[in-house]
Amino acid sequence: MAGGGAHGGTTYKGYTIPHNKRWHTVAGKGLCAVMWFWIFYRAKQDGAVLLGMRHPWDGHDDHSHGHGHAHEHEASSSSSPSH
Repeated sequence: MAGGGAHGGTTYKGYTIPHNKRWHTVAGKGLCAVMWFWIFYRAKQDGAVLLGMRHPWDGHDDHSHGHGHAHEHEASSSSSPSH
């Protein structure tokens, strides 16, 4: 362990901090950018809910995707008399 500075690095109070390899730095910056893009995307999508400006269940009326027709069919078939 003696001579830890032989591989390169910065020594501070007897502890040698090694230099980063280039790919570690590039990968770290890339992952940091992905993290911030994800945070900003989620803030755009859910920011009003997070800040209490609207409820999570508000604004979901237009996402029926035709499910209303099946319920209408069930309602009409259940109202017919069955003997």
